[in-house]
Formats: sequence, structure tokens, C-alpha cells
Amino acid sequence: MFNFSFENTTKIHFGEDKIAAISKEIPANAKVLLVYGGGSIKSNGVYDQVVEALKDHTFVEFSGIEPNPNYNTLIKALPVIKGNDIDYILAVGGGSVVDGVKFIAAAAFFEGDEPWDILSKQAPINKALPIGVVLTLPATGSESNIGSVVTKDGNKLAFMHPFVRPKFAVLDPKVTLSLSERQVSNGVVDAFVHTIEQYLTYPVNGKVQDRFAEGLLLTLIEEGEKVLQPEFNKDLEVRANIMWAATMALNGLIGTGVPQDWTTHMLGHELTAEFNIDHARTLSIVLPAVMKVCKADKHAKLVQYAERVWNITTGSDEQKIEQAIAKTEAFFVAMKVPTRLSDVDVDASKVDTLVNRLEAHGMTQLGEHQKVTLDVSREIYHLAL
Repeated sequence: MFNFSFENTTKIHFGEDKIAAISKEIPANAKVLLVYGGGSIKSNGVYDQVVEALKDHTFVEFSGIEPNPNYNTLIKALPVIKGNDIDYILAVGGGSVVDGVKFIAAAAFFEGDEPWDILSKQAPINKALPIGVVLTLPATGSESNIGSVVTKDGNKLAFMHPFVRPKFAVLDPKVTLSLSERQVSNGVVDAFVHTIEQYLTYPVNGKVQDRFAEGLLLTLIEEGEKVLQPEFNKDLEVRANIMWAATMALNGLIGTGVPQDWTTHMLGHELTAEFNIDHARTLSIVLPAVMKVCKADKHAKLVQYAERVWNITTGSDEQKIEQAIAKTEAFFVAMKVPTRLSDVDVDASKVDTLVNRLEAHGMTQLGEHQKVTLDVSREIYHLAL
């Protein structure tokens, strides 16, 4: 196991009817910017609960953050912050809203000329507005981590900084009941691949991290398949397990002290930016191909994954690996997400464009060993066709 330092300071309020907790988490004298997406929170009761909790606070609203938050939308929040002396931001939504708010919080104090430099040049962040979260869509884990992904002009880039870690997050499984089947399946798949990218690398005897990761994968498989069945669709216990698993998948815990591989995400980001494919659906397309192309480097962990997650205990190592990859693809199919580029009408003629995008964004040595060159990425895209 590698040496590490671990900290996660986000306070979690988990359970039904926990939204009222925000009234005590946000300082009474704070001027709050309430940020949300397209307005679905006004039809499912979440907005009313939030407004009730903020009744003794001064707040203004900023809405319209889209899936895969766009820089040109987010930047419009800055004059609202300045004009209203905002000193606290409350994000109400899924990962896109939370990611967008993280950028807004950092951009509010950015000292350079172009806030996009926070992402494109990894410009320093010296201060950020404090953030609280009411999570409505479990998927990204952004509610308790330091990462954010923002898109501008077809470029989907990320930044990370401890200053944008939310101070608190409210996770009420009941608010997820109004999500569409597509949103639910995307969330499960996103959390699953987050876990895989911190697990499916090479062994470093990180037994605690491995067992945590395997437990999350087993939970997401079990509850993910359940939640799409009519008899379990409104089951709050199923929803609660998915919600907590998604948070735990990317709050920093399972990735401490172990190698990580974010190849699937980096290749997936280019698919979203170029073709506007749902983030999770790019992951379900790319991951099986990554497993196949990078099989040799991931051999030991693929065997472990086969045995511990899919209970494949007979046959050769190679047979176990092949079966595990097949079962992973079958799980994605059961979650009603695509597993091939052809499923989303992307053909071989687009591969060079995707590889060129990777090169433009500096994604030329990906993977736990930095062996995923542009040629390897091209092979992955082709195999995913």
C-alpha cells in the first residue's frame, strides 16, 4: 500500500426529510446563492423544502445549470454574486449542479483575466466561497469531494481543489423517487465505474481499500438491477443503498493508498464533448474495451475482480477474466445503457477526431502505468465500436 494522507471534512446529513438541516448548517447572517438546474426541483417538492429551510436567511436564486455544466452559463453567476454580496452557495441538484457550483465558488475570487484558466491552465485557487449541497441525483460523488468538471466550446475539463469541497451535503433518498429510469441507471453506472477506476489496476496489498471497493461494486450490482424492476422502483431502502454507495465511491476513501486509472473517464469525456452522450453512457461504452485492451497490465486485479465480485471460481485465469468482462457488459445491458459506440451512432470515421481531442487536452499517457498512449486510446475506441 502507498503512503497517504486522507481527509474528508464534508458533513453528511443522510435520510428522509433531512433537508431542514440546512437551516442550521448555513450561518444565519450568510447571503446565500441558491443554485439549481432546469427546475425539476420545483415539481418534486425539493424546492419548497429548501425555501422553507432558508426562510430565515437572505438568498437569491441562480438556475439553468445544464447536464455537463457549461462555462458560459456558470460565468453568468459571477455578477449575481458580486451584486448581492453573496458569501455562501447552496447547490441543489445532481453532480452537474454541484460541479458547476464548485467552479462558480472558485471563480468568484479568481484574480486572473479568464476564469476558464482554472480548468485549462490549472491556475491557482487561493480562495473560494463555502458550498453546501442538497443532492437530488446520486452518481458523481461530487457532494463530498474536491473535483469538478466543466465544459466550454466542446472542451470538457476538470479541476480539483480542497477549497471547493462542500461543507455539508444532504442526502435524502426520497427525493430520488422522481428521477427518470435513465437518470437512475446513469447514476448507478457512474458510481460503478468510479469504483472500478480506483480498483482495477494492480495489487499493492491495499486490503481495506479492495474490500471496500468490492463491497460497493456488489451493492451497485445488486441494487442497480433491483431499482429498475417495478416491484422495487419505489423502495427507499434500495434507493438509500444506491445513494450512499455513489457517495462512498468517490469521496476519496477507496482511492487512498492505491493506484488509480481514469482512462475510461478521459476517453468518455471526449465522447460527451463531441457527441453530447450522457457521461455514464460513455463510461459503459469505453470500460469493457479498456478491460480488454489493458488486460495484461490489469491481469491480477481482473482475476480478483472475477472471483470476488462475480464469484467466478473455476477455469483458467484467462477464462475468469473473459467471463468477468462479459458479466460487466451484461450488467450494463441490464442497466439499459449502451456498451458499443455503434449503439449511439458513432462509427469508425469519428475515432481520429476523438484521438485528436485527447492529444489537444494532453491526455497522451493515461492509465495506472501511463502506458495508454494515443495509439492505445485509438485501439480502445476501435474495439468499442
